[in-house]
Amino acid sequence: MSWVHHREDFPIGLFDSGLGGLTVLNQLHCLLPGEPLLYLADSARLPYGERSPGEIRAIAEEAAHWLRARQVKAMVMACNTMNALAADVIRAEVRVPVVSLIDAMVSSLTLNPGDHVVVLATAATAASGAYGCAIRRYFPTVRVQEISCPELVPAIEAGERDSARLEQTVTNYLTPILHNPHPIQALILGCSHYPIISPLLQRLLPWPVPLLDPALPAARALQHLVQTTGLAAHRSRGSMQFCCTGQTTRFATAVSNWLKQPVQVEQVRLQPVLLRH
Repeated sequence: MSWVHHREDFPIGLFDSGLGGLTVLNQLHCLLPGEPLLYLADSARLPYGERSPGEIRAIAEEAAHWLRARQVKAMVMACNTMNALAADVIRAEVRVPVVSLIDAMVSSLTLNPGDHVVVLATAATAASGAYGCAIRRYFPTVRVQEISCPELVPAIEAGERDSARLEQTVTNYLTPILHNPHPIQALILGCSHYPIISPLLQRLLPWPVPLLDPALPAARALQHLVQTTGLAAHRSRGSMQFCCTGQTTRFATAVSNWLKQPVQVEQVRLQPVLLRH
């Protein structure tokens, strides 16, 4: 596919259902502090993990169309569920280079034959088997266990980080790992919200396990992309724009708390596909 030419001062787009993609934005800003970033949160329709594949693909097309209209020069799919079920839709619609969390994570792995990898993910991502398929393309003999964790995103969006209720919920999801006689070599955080509760996850695991966050390899992949394609911005400090489809005040407060600085949030509406055709 040929990419539409964009100037280097156009923004990099990031898209997620809510706060989770901020973990990706944080890594990206650390590696590329001069890049302008445009963050779209479809908070009116979170969580995506409980939606059907058809719904997810329709939302993906709407978001990609919106980002294309905002003239992004590149994009990070900062939502694993979108990566798993709608990467092809997004790439076809946005028409700029797109970095996938799943592809970036898997290409960064170093595994041995017979290793056991666990992926914590939303219900939709786990059901798709996307991580397992991607890992086995590189490592055919690695055992991949994908665990659906449907209650985590709503809890994290509600501000829970280490409550007793959340701790019990996480413990329930980790039960298959804790009672498995085969040790695991890595635990992939297969939802961009999950790094927010990394300290809780690490505390509940009875042995040291690397928690792998796809945000860092995705940010590195995008860094390489902009620096090798002439898309890199030539400035020392980039801007950040935040847009959401839901309630702006609540989202602005959550983003400000995450970034430790006040932010403004623009409320936007993603146009349904049927209204555009």
